[in-house]
Amino acid sequence: MDFTGKTAVVTGGGRGIGRAVCVRLASLGANVVINYAGNEAEAEVTRSLCANAVTVRADVSSEDECRRVFDLCEQTFGAAHLLVTNAGIARDNLLLRMPGEDFARVLGVNLKGAFNCTKLASLPMMKARYGRIVNISSVVALSGNVGQANYVASKAGLIGLTKASALELAPRGITVNAVAPGFIETDMTAGLSGEVRERMRGQIPLGRFGGAEDVAEAVAFLCSDKAPYITGQTLNVNGGMYV
Repeated sequence: MDFTGKTAVVTGGGRGIGRAVCVRLASLGANVVINYAGNEAEAEVTRSLCANAVTVRADVSSEDECRRVFDLCEQTFGAAHLLVTNAGIARDNLLLRMPGEDFARVLGVNLKGAFNCTKLASLPMMKARYGRIVNISSVVALSGNVGQANYVASKAGLIGLTKASALELAPRGITVNAVAPGFIETDMTAGLSGEVRERMRGQIPLGRFGGAEDVAEAVAFLCSDKAPYITGQTLNVNGGMYV
């Protein structure tokens, strides 16, 4: 895989899966625009690990703020060839206790953010008749999960967005796919108790948690010219946790 001369926009690129994706694409020659929501220090760490990258703070739930991301991309590297929508948050609670604003906020970042970025990235991709878009969904989009009605709905919505976008953009040579990670060792999962972690590990046939690099490799493949005939699909990276 070789991304020399190509530019990638990665949302939520400051740490975890997003950082791994940025680093992997950069290692294969891509210019990288690293979007982050609030933690500038972590975003700068990601930038330092990439050969040719810039950072930009933006709340992806706002189309105006997303536009700043793509404006910076255009000014620095030219139009984006690759888009990875990884930005995501969780505000867990049981359905009956979940405030409406928490439901709306999670969908705003996780799902509307992907819509905003896809909308802005797709026009120059259509003009170029080339593009790769990968949305980061989750195993829970397929299996469901107690206490995560908002998160599950947002990640399931990403799969629907992937399919619809793939059909619309395919005639212009743009592929749109999703990656659905299982239990991945990130900051978001580090706070779980040992008991919960062991219970989760017991549900994984491969017997281990995934690494962010496992997801990054799947993303790189779908972004590459090794996968020109794959679109509208969801690639599960979950160690067999849900099949």
